Amino acid sequence: MKGTVLDFIRRGLIACGFGPLVLVAVYLIAQDRAGIQTLTVREVCLGILSLTALAFLAGGMNVIYEVERLPLMGAIAIHGGVLYGGYLATYLLNGWLAWGATPILVFSGIFVLGYVVVWAIIYSITRRDTEQLNQMLREKQQENI
Repeated sequence: MKGTVLDFIRRGLIACGFGPLVLVAVYLIAQDRAGIQTLTVREVCLGILSLTALAFLAGGMNVIYEVERLPLMGAIAIHGGVLYGGYLATYLLNGWLAWGATPILVFSGIFVLGYVVVWAIIYSITRRDTEQLNQMLREKQQENI
């Protein structure tokens, strides 16, 4: 357990440096698309802190897949739930998403769709690679017979 927590912290610290870089992109898009010209010191600080924390959480959460006692679907559910909560809290805290049932439902639908698409891509790549490895093993076994 101690190793898992330390691995979570290590991965989170590696990833948290990307939070402010993502924030730069968000602010540039907001300036370009929404015409935002100025931000308060509070908005900038809140954005930096919240996106650094979100990146730390997202980076660290990948350790969940290394917990051997946890079935894959359970790990995916925990990972997705924690990321969903982190993203939703960050968007609401920074005012990037309006409070209300409709905006949160739209956000939730987009998040779930994006999460499923990413996992479908990961699954298809892993399946293809596994099939290639199995084919190589079968060929190697045929050579040894």
